[in-house]
Amino acid sequence: MKFIHLSDLHIGKRVNEFSMLLDQEYILKQILDIIDDRKPDGVIIAGDIYDKSVPSAEAVILFDEFLVKLSERELYVFVISGNHDSPERIAFGGRLMQASRIYMSPVYDGGLKPVTLEDEYGKINIWMLPFVKPAHVRRFNEDKEIASYTDAMKVVIDSLDINAEERNIMITHQFVTGAERSESEEISVGGTDNVDVSVFDAFDYTALGHIHRPQNCKSERVRYSGTPLKYSFSEAKDKKSVTVVELKDKGTLNVTTVPLKPLRNMVELKGKYEELIARDYYKGTSYQEDYVRITLTDEEDIPDAIGKLRIVYRNLMKLDYDNLRTRNTNIIDKAEDVQKKSPYEHFSEFYEKQNDQPMSDSQKEIIKNIVSEIWEAEV
Repeated sequence: MKFIHLSDLHIGKRVNEFSMLLDQEYILKQILDIIDDRKPDGVIIAGDIYDKSVPSAEAVILFDEFLVKLSERELYVFVISGNHDSPERIAFGGRLMQASRIYMSPVYDGGLKPVTLEDEYGKINIWMLPFVKPAHVRRFNEDKEIASYTDAMKVVIDSLDINAEERNIMITHQFVTGAERSESEEISVGGTDNVDVSVFDAFDYTALGHIHRPQNCKSERVRYSGTPLKYSFSEAKDKKSVTVVELKDKGTLNVTTVPLKPLRNMVELKGKYEELIARDYYKGTSYQEDYVRITLTDEEDIPDAIGKLRIVYRNLMKLDYDNLRTRNTNIIDKAEDVQKKSPYEHFSEFYEKQNDQPMSDSQKEIIKNIVSEIWEAEV
């Protein structure tokens, strides 16, 4: 049985105040072309369908159209909610949609039942676990000790009635320890949300969402498909793709990728103002249409640089300077450091500077819980 593995569509997302809706519409049509070419039996979408828990009407319409197109192809479609989604909104109408072979993850209620399909090699069980935090799992397992995300996932998986003789696929949305991140993800509380990859050992394939770079986690049996589009300049050099997963007899897995070509690429350019506006610099490139981050190396600020550069680079998203002044004040390095650190790490550093000593273990736990609650509310 063959599946197309997708995740982190983030429909409705804005990047540096630029709407990505047209780009998303374009890439979803391209994914449909890949589906027509590869002819899978099903499509997996591993969370973060939308970029907000209350998506815009335009975002909902675009995803609805995509689901309709998938249904017209008589595919099995499996959709779970991610940390950006409202699990209740993703679950709405799910039982009605099953008649069209579209399965939406229900809100986690302490139990999990698989969707069972069958082919010439026997049964294949699809387990759909939406994004959950330890607090969600503790609510239904008060007798279990759940101190971490790994504990929570282990409790959930240990409660499943998994037939090891049959093929099993887990679809979930979590941060597996060691996965390579980019700046466009929202990972909470300084690494406490890590899940050890070993918790997925019972599955023939684990289709992950949450991390935006496509990658395997120790083996191809546990994989992030990544975003179909670039959502930050830290991904400028990434190669986006869809993952094609084929399971034949038990123990036989084949994972391949199909590259995606965006409507507009995301690129970083660096140089002096006069160099960058020279026709010879951008002639023959797609820079005039791409989403661009420009770093000017001029020692003097260029008046209205953004306005002037946008005459050439229509989709200029971000402008920086890298010169003696900025290097001496470490403006660029400091900005990058701030973006890389979590709220918990910032508070820890602040506390230590104010008190000349680190927080105690009990204080750390209190702050982690507070930051986690605030982060969840903002996502």
